[in-house]
Amino acid sequence: MKKGYLKTMAIVLSGAIMTTSCVGSFTMFNKLAHWNKNATDSKILNEIIFLIISPAYAFCGVADALVLNSIEFWSGSNPMAQNIGKTKNVRGEDGKIYAVTTLKDGYKIVTPNGDTYEFIYDKETDSWSKVQDGKTIEIFRFNENGTIRANLAGRSLDVTLDTAGLLQVADATGHGCFYAMR
Repeated sequence: MKKGYLKTMAIVLSGAIMTTSCVGSFTMFNKLAHWNKNATDSKILNEIIFLIISPAYAFCGVADALVLNSIEFWSGSNPMAQNIGKTKNVRGEDGKIYAVTTLKDGYKIVTPNGDTYEFIYDKETDSWSKVQDGKTIEIFRFNENGTIRANLAGRSLDVTLDTAGLLQVADATGHGCFYAMR
């Protein structure tokens, strides 16, 4: 009886492992490798550290393949890849530096002149909104048919998620105008 039970459990466990996707970001393994490469200024010393902690690489690889990447596949996010609360300085198209902080449900942006904006994702409505000075304005919402509803200065427009949809939004906002000159 026990032998049959163990066989059944082994088959179920191997089937569960084989049907989940092990292809993922391997965040834990990559974080360890990044740390090891930058542990010291000496390549030789970093190699010695690698040899000493090599079992940790095996552990991280197995944990990523069997647990974290499976979580990433089924939930859409890897718990090790979260950057919540971290701020990065990003150069905008205007050449100025903006502080972008990752939030649990979006991003907070501080402009060079000190203005603060938040872009928040609402999972219930599948939409992104801009929050400024306590005022929330929905920017766009994903529709069930694969299009999005863009909210443009008081009117809304359903567009496809492709170049044609982008051109529709650009035309509606006045950014799609082209002038010819002689």
